[in-house]
This record gives sequence, structure tokens and C-alpha cells, in this order.
Amino acid sequence: ANMAWAYATAGEDRRRLFEGIAEAAIPRIDEFSSQGVSMLLWACSVVGHFDSRLFDLFAPRAKDLLHECNCQSLANIAWAYAVADVDADPLFGSESRFIDTLAEKIDEFDQQGLSQLHQWNLWRKETGAEAFLASPLREYCHVKFASQPIVSSQLQKDVFSELVSIGMSPEEEFETQSGYHLDMLIKVNGKNLGVEVDGPHHFIGRKPTGSTVLKHRQISKVDGIQVVSLPYWELNKLQSSDEKKRYLRAKLGI
Repeated sequence: ANMAWAYATAGEDRRRLFEGIAEAAIPRIDEFSSQGVSMLLWACSVVGHFDSRLFDLFAPRAKDLLHECNCQSLANIAWAYAVADVDADPLFGSESRFIDTLAEKIDEFDQQGLSQLHQWNLWRKETGAEAFLASPLREYCHVKFASQPIVSSQLQKDVFSELVSIGMSPEEEFETQSGYHLDMLIKVNGKNLGVEVDGPHHFIGRKPTGSTVLKHRQISKVDGIQVVSLPYWELNKLQSSDEKKRYLRAKLGI
């Protein structure tokens, strides 16, 4: 668990290493503490190692350790399963105390933890699950998620300017119904299209991070808005305004 956490935190995606960690962890599930379960599953989801067998087999262990989990562990476990998109009814279903445990500790969660719970709740609804956060806890997590700080990059500003110059009317930092913020929303052939200018922190190497995968998937499935990612390495290659315009027209279908 510590090794997986260290590589994920360092932004290192070592596929064979994570495969080896998963294979070594599965026979020793019963030795894992609540923190160890949380660290391992979180790390796998951060780097995009979505091993459904690993997540399936760790769900009962996580359920057995709920009483030992602190708020960070609970939020990280919930987020990890949402990112990996692996059903875990033994852990989250109606016969589990997962939701009751969240409610009992809700005042101890920080904004990041509450935001992770909101994303987990969206995932539960996305998959048609019966057990998810009840009101007013659901609304509380939504508000905390939607109120996270927003930072606009210079690349984003450049893309905005180029879109305006070709006659588009992009809405910057558009908040979707689910609480996500899109860098820009434009209309193409009468349909909403989300534009994400994805900088280096959205990737491990050139592979999208778990957070990026989850955001794009949930905006598409929950909000019904197609998302187009503009990776920073593609944008950085464009020198002239004409090159940028051609790129955006091709990428966005405009």
C-alpha cells in the first residue's frame, strides 16, 4: 500500500509495478488495515490502474473495517471506486453501514472529502444504485464540491480568445447541474459541447489521471454534455493564430 501510494503521489504510472502490487496484495487482503485499503485503492485509481478483480476482492475487507476508517479513508475509498467504476454492492449496498458511517462522521470531513463524497454519490446515481446519500447531506456535499477554487491557465485564456476570434461565444467556467466546472461551454450544431484545456496536472505522462477520467465521464453521463479534451502538448505545438484556429476547428468540429 505504501509503495503504491508513493508512486501515485509522485505522479509515476508504472503499469507493471501496479500489476505486481495488485497480485501481491490479493492473497494478503486480511492483513490490510483500513488505512492500507484506502491507500492502495486510492493510488490505483489516481494512476488509472482499474483492476476490477482487485476492487471486487477488497470490497468485503473495506466493509469489515468501516468502524476503523477515519474520514480521509472513507472519502478516498468512495472516490477510488467511483473512478474505477467497479460495482461494490457488499461495501456500498443497503446491507452495508457505509452511508450510516458517513452520516455519523459528516462534521469531520474537510472540503476535499465532501467533494469526493459528492463524486461518489454521482457515481451511485450514474449506475442506478439504490443506496446513495440522502438529503440534506447530498446537497451539502454538492455545495462544497461546486464551491472549490477555480484557476484559469494562460492556455485556457488563449483558447478562449481564439474561439471568440472565429465567431464562437464560449461560456467560461460553466457550472454544470452536477456541480462540475467546464473550462468552456460552446454550442456546435445546436448541441452543447464542453471544452477542457487539460494542463500537465491532468495527466501522468500522457495518460489522464483518475480525477480527469472521472470528471469527463460524469459530465458526459450525468450532465449529458460531450467533453473534448485539448491536451497541453498539442496546444504547445501551435505557434501561429492560424494554426490554433485550424486545430480548434478540427478538434471541435466547427
